[in-house]
Amino acid sequence: MISLVTEITEQWQLWGTVVAVQANFYKVKLAPNSDRLSNINYLLCTRRTRLKKIGQKVMVGDYVAIEEPDWQDGRAAIADVLSRKTELQRPPIANADLMLLVFALEEPKLDPWQLSRFLVQTESTGLELCLCLNKCDLICKSVQEQWQARLASWGYDAVLISGIQDYGIDNLLCRLKDKITVVVGPSGVGKSSLINKLIPDANLRVGQISGKLQRGRHTTRHVELFELPGGGLLADTPGFNQPTMDYNPQDLALYFPEARSRLAHSNCQFSDCLHRDEPNCVVRGDWERYQYYLDFLDKAIAYHKIQQENPDQESSVKLKVKRSGKFQYEPRLATKKYRRRSRKEKQQNLQELYSNRSINELYDEEENY
Repeated sequence: MISLVTEITEQWQLWGTVVAVQANFYKVKLAPNSDRLSNINYLLCTRRTRLKKIGQKVMVGDYVAIEEPDWQDGRAAIADVLSRKTELQRPPIANADLMLLVFALEEPKLDPWQLSRFLVQTESTGLELCLCLNKCDLICKSVQEQWQARLASWGYDAVLISGIQDYGIDNLLCRLKDKITVVVGPSGVGKSSLINKLIPDANLRVGQISGKLQRGRHTTRHVELFELPGGGLLADTPGFNQPTMDYNPQDLALYFPEARSRLAHSNCQFSDCLHRDEPNCVVRGDWERYQYYLDFLDKAIAYHKIQQENPDQESSVKLKVKRSGKFQYEPRLATKKYRRRSRKEKQQNLQELYSNRSINELYDEEENY
């Protein structure tokens, strides 16, 4: 972060962090040490045409240089995008420091297989990981301790919280201080409710849990950064029902702390060992999630095989993973081609159109920048 600030201040006097992206507009939170002529903390910015021509994408979390600010109307233009220390494509966020993986202990009930899938996907980003278990008020103390001991054997120090009782919130805030944190996890585990507790001004919409399926509905549509009271930024992201299998099968063992600890003390006989039935393998053995590893390995190999045989096939099919561990590919429908918009969605779009009238007016003026 210090090197980025130096890079900016040597050439630009006004800079900030992109906290939201919608259409062709970028909401930028100005840095405290920026040279400004107003008490305004946020500017609604467009992107310079020259950045479009060179294909420079602007992402949430980017540190950007600002020029020609209009303090009266709260507008400006993004002149440059600073180099990124990290970059995620799913969700699209730059310069993230920490992945906050949120699961519920109950409602929906915690599933070790599903949790492992999310843990592997989160580990593959290379970012620091914080596992947070919500709704601990719904289970007894002894069951809480059992889950913590079980996850500790996996290699994770889980943070237990209760959004309803405000239990563990202060401890979690300390771990998020002065970092750009990405909140991920399946739907219905209380991510939006948790963010509303951490940042009361966020006012995120909270969904309901299905009584039949014990699953939630995604309430987040766009990536947005919210400012934490004690310092740092928190990104609420659209939930993911099915983590992808696009990681290299050779790297899968590195995403299991149990396997990493074994490899740290000794190496397998073969450098390309997949830790299945190879001789003198140090990873293969009696550890709880080894069967999960084998299941995920089969899926990752199948995914990469299809990609190699027909690179365009993934755009026309989707990988359907069942709870039993079996998987199959099904045809993918064209996006929104066969779906009729609901009356509620149409009404919401009209409300957004009128509430964002100033943004539409700015769109017409974008080429002037």
